[in-house]
Order: sequence, then structure tokens, then C-alpha cells
Amino acid sequence: MTKVLLTGASGYIGKHITLQLLAAGYDVRASVRTSAKAEEVRAAVAPHLGSADALDRLSFVELDLNDDAGWWEALQGCDVLVHTASPFVIDAPKDPEELVRPAVDGTLRALRAAKAAGVTRVVLTSSTVAIWGSPLGGGPAGFNETMWTDLDSPLGREPYNRSKTLAERAAWDFVATEAPDMRLTTINPGVVLGAPLDRHFGTSVRIIERLLLAKDPALPDLSFPIVDVRDVARLHVAAITRPASEGRRFIASGGTRSFLAIARVIKKALPDRRIVTRRAPSFLVRLLALTDRSIRGTLPVLGKAMIFDASAAVEVFETPFINPDESVRETALFLAERSGSR
Repeated sequence: MTKVLLTGASGYIGKHITLQLLAAGYDVRASVRTSAKAEEVRAAVAPHLGSADALDRLSFVELDLNDDAGWWEALQGCDVLVHTASPFVIDAPKDPEELVRPAVDGTLRALRAAKAAGVTRVVLTSSTVAIWGSPLGGGPAGFNETMWTDLDSPLGREPYNRSKTLAERAAWDFVATEAPDMRLTTINPGVVLGAPLDRHFGTSVRIIERLLLAKDPALPDLSFPIVDVRDVARLHVAAITRPASEGRRFIASGGTRSFLAIARVIKKALPDRRIVTRRAPSFLVRLLALTDRSIRGTLPVLGKAMIFDASAAVEVFETPFINPDESVRETALFLAERSGSR
């Protein structure tokens, strides 16, 4: 039986990957930060498993992105490393290294341990932010996997974008220079939405939560690629046995949606809720950006269509992506039900 070390198993994406790995018959060794997180993962995936013995194939280890302890031991007996663990916050920290160092060092720590343990198949979670931080210019109409975020651009200087770009770059450089036998695949999701498996959901879901709470009087003219969390998990699991995915990056996106379009989908799903569906004037957003760093980081893409070519993933993994409107709707309904109102 194939054994997989899955890092970041207690995360929003990690729980879905855990579920799909178990459903596919894999033996899963899941890394968590604390033993309490292990019980959280078990409780989240158990109700969705058809096989009563599936949980018997799930075990846990405690690992830290910033500490060498336990990594080599955790990979003993494993055939595959699926590395999803990486810090993610909406509000940029004052010191970018708070995100950059754990992302880069944690990725290299995992890969070095995998090499030492003889593990050659690796699937890594990256992001579209490692791709779209460069101008398209007069080239292709949309972003594709050949593109990399320019670290000297305004987008590339944003801490989260920088952390994901540097971490993925470090992974490809490591394989090229230190582990030529390692077969690496990276999955580059857009904004990940879809119903969580429990109430401990990801930072991206809080975008929908914010719209449900009508915290903003108007919405900025921003668009971004959206992908369902089930599709993200599906690509990670499928990549393990898909030779055509080896040595490649894959954009995971079901399509681009603006804040306004997302709000309208939520309003249709929850007509009794107060949902803001007004667009903020771009000049006002630029004015607010003078004093708000989090807003300032969005200015390079304000008013721009963010088109991504995900055809490579559809071709190699032979399944279309879930419609983003469905992901938005399911996320909104999940949150509304747990808040006690719809």
C-alpha cells in the first residue's frame, strides 16, 4: 500500500486532501503542529468516509516548518511527500520574513528530509500568486504556467506573494541542483473556496464571511481566479499516479470572478441576507490605499481582468473544474448555516 506523508493536514486544503487520499486507499501519515490538531482532522474527515476502516490508515506526526526535528523520521517508510504546509494571512505582517522564511525554509526542510529518506515523488502546493505578479504586456491574453511573479514588482514585494514565489522557486532549484531523481509537481491554486469539512476553515473562506457580514459599504473593482477546494485536493491526489504531471506546474482555477459577481451569487443564494452589491469608485480605493497598506497591495490589479489558462490541468488530469459560482454558493450556505441564519 502506498504511504503518503501529508504536511499541513489540519488546514482547510489539507483536510480535503486527507479525505481524498483515504478514500482512494492510501495510507496517510499526516503532519500537524499539535496532537489536538490530530483529533480535529479525524473528526473532520470521519463523517465523509464510506469505509469503516479508512481511519485505520490515518496516523499523525508533529512537525514544525521552522524546526528540523522529526522530519527524516516522519518520511521513513513513505513513498510520496505531499507538502501543503505554508503560512497564510490576509493582513500583511510588518516584517515580510514572518511569512517568507517559514515558507521557504519549511519547503526546503521537507524536500531535504524526503531526499534523505529516499522519497522521490513530491507534490507541492504553490499558488497563482507565484505566477501573476508580472505584467502581461503585449504577450498572451492570460496567465499560464510558464510565468513567474517578478519579485521586484509591487505585487512581488507583497509578503504572501513573495513567500509563495520564493518557496516554489526554491523547490524547483533544489530538484535541479540537489535531487535530480526527485519527481516534483506543483499545484498553483487561485483563491480556494467551497464548503469546509469543519468550522476550522481557511483564510480564503473569510472573504465570503466578510461579504456575508456586509462589513464594507462598497466593493473594490478586483477580480481573482477561484478554484473549489475539492478540485485542489483532487489534483494533489491524482498527481501522485499521473506521470504526465511530473516536472510541471499546474494552474488550478475554475474561472475568474470579481467581488461584485461573488456578492451577487451570494445574494441569490441568500436573498434575505443584507449583501452589499455596490462597486466602490476606483479613485476612492486609491485614496484609501495611501493610509492602508493592505489596500495598497491590490492597486496593481485594480480594475484588471485576471484571466488564467488552466487548460493544462484539465488536459492532464482529465476532469473539468467546478464552476466558481457553485463554490461561492456552497461556501456562503455553509457559513450561513453555522451562524444560525440564512
